[in-house]
Formats: sequence, C-alpha cells, structure tokens
Amino acid sequence: MSLAIATDSTTTQRNWLEKLGAGNIILAVALVLYPLVASDFFLTQIGGYSLIFGMLGLSLMLLAGYGGMVSLAQITVAGISAYAIAILGNNNSNILGFGWPWWLAVPFAVLAAALASALIGWISVRTEGIYTIMITLAIATATYYFAQQNYAIFNGHSGYAGIRAPAFWGIGWRDARPFYYLCLGLAALCYAAVLYGSRSTFGMTLQAIRDNPRRMRALGYHVTAHKVFAWLLSGVIAGLAGVLLVWFNGRVSPGTIGVDAAIDVLIIAVIGGLRHPIGPFLGALVVVLMQTFAIDIVGAERFNTLIGLVFLVIVFVSPDGILGLWGRIKPHLAQESLRPGA
Repeated sequence: MSLAIATDSTTTQRNWLEKLGAGNIILAVALVLYPLVASDFFLTQIGGYSLIFGMLGLSLMLLAGYGGMVSLAQITVAGISAYAIAILGNNNSNILGFGWPWWLAVPFAVLAAALASALIGWISVRTEGIYTIMITLAIATATYYFAQQNYAIFNGHSGYAGIRAPAFWGIGWRDARPFYYLCLGLAALCYAAVLYGSRSTFGMTLQAIRDNPRRMRALGYHVTAHKVFAWLLSGVIAGLAGVLLVWFNGRVSPGTIGVDAAIDVLIIAVIGGLRHPIGPFLGALVVVLMQTFAIDIVGAERFNTLIGLVFLVIVFVSPDGILGLWGRIKPHLAQESLRPGA
C-alpha cells in the first residue's frame, strides 16, 4: 500500500515537472538568484524596470493576444493608479495627499485603474482593428493633456513628487533587493494568473470570441460583457504596474502617461510576442536594455532610431516577435538525427 502511494506521489511530481518544463524552472531559479550577482543598478534600473514594463506589456497581451483588442491606453490605466497613490497617500507637492496608509491606498488605486480600464473597454469594444487602436490612442492623448492642464487634481505639468515606497516588516521596499523581489513576485503572480486564465472557461470563450464573434453571439454568449471583463482584468495588472512605477520613480507627472510611453508599451508587447504571457517580459528586457545603453552606442539623438530599427527587423523577420523566432528555431534544434544507430 505504501509503495503504491509513493509511486503515485512520484508520478504526480513528474507530471508537474513536465508541465512546468525545464526551461521555466531554470528561468525561475535564475530570476530568484539574480540579486546575488547583480549590482543595485542592474537590480532596479534593469531588473525591476523590465518587470514593471513587462507587466504593462502583459496587460496589453491579455487584450490583444487572447481578445484581439489592441490598446494604446495601458500606460494611461497605470497612470491613473499612480496618481491615485500620490493623491491618497503622501507627497511633497502640498496638493491633496490624504495620508492614507499604503495597505488602504494600493487596493483603491488598483480598483480605480481596473474601473477606468473597464470604462475604456466599454467605449472601444464595439470597434475592431485600427478603429480600436485609434480610439484608445485618442483616450490616452486626451488624458495626457487633461492631466497637464488640470491643477486641482493632477497638479498640472509638475505632477506629484516625494512619493515613497512603504516600509513594513522592517524592510524598506524601495531598497534595491526588496524592490526587485517585490516586482518579481507581482510579475510572477500576474503571469501565472494570465496563463491559468487563458486555459479557463472564460479564457477559451474570449479566444473563441476573438476568432469568430458572430458565431459566439449566435450561440448565446454576451460578447460585449466578455470583452469588457477582459479589459477589467487587464486594468488590474496595469494598475499593479502603476503602483510599482510610482514607487520606483518617486513621482508621477503627465510625462509618465504620455503618448511616447503608450507606444513603448506596444513596442514591448510586439517585440516579445503576443501569443504567450512570457513574451512581454522578453520584449521589456530588450527595450529597457536598449534604452539604457543605446545612448552610449549611438548618442542621445539617435537611440530612438536604433530602437525603431530593431523593432522593424524583428517584425519583418518574425511577426510573432522573439517567441515566434524561437518557435522557428526550436524544431531544428530538437530534430533527431536520421543516421542509423544514432
């Protein structure tokens, strides 16, 4: 009896390892051990920043990859969360700042971002393709100019400064190593949630709506409600990224939610690939590395040109991004030899 139980336990563990995959396990171990070999600069400016923008790209991937809805308003949603942290918490701008504790301000900020995302989705889901892109771009642009010109709530072009990450459990969470692990933990949670959700009933329904909305509507599914709920979920991810972003920068201003930042999120998602949740994190790492070191290579005037050229090359070579390119190479690496006895 005990031998049978032990055999079943071993089989279950083996099945879990096969589902996770050796590559995912190695990647997870490498990310956890990364702070042991990285400096504070690489922990925050490369590691933490890539994870934050990877989460923003993930929120876009959820909409575009599974729902067929390309949004340029994800940085706007994150900005709403960031502004909510500045308004509900403490800041040095002497405007608003209600002094709420972080454990109360963060849920309200993420909720505000999720509701704003659902509202944007409700406005845009009745369109498709380029029209969805243009509507979300118009919303992002209007929000940027409204924040820049409004001083009662957004404090105009100056925004809010002096926003500090909390200290709890005796740890200052803006310190390099704790902040990296905080970003890694939230990114892993969002990644796992999207991966699990894509295989759930809602995820499969959303993908079916993406492929044939008319048929799903004829089968009795509420297409608009499913799409708006997807926007709500993406808003939760973008809202968490906005909280991390404002703690990272210590400030938020209209420049944080500008059109350039909105396009950067789209570039990140496309470079990494929109067919798997890991793609946006790969794209974020590539873009952050280029933004950090391209100035030293080509100068401050041309580093955006370099990023654009890399984007074009990846799109032309592999429309599915880095993951699509790896998908083409992997079968050749795994191909068995045809020689007899090999």
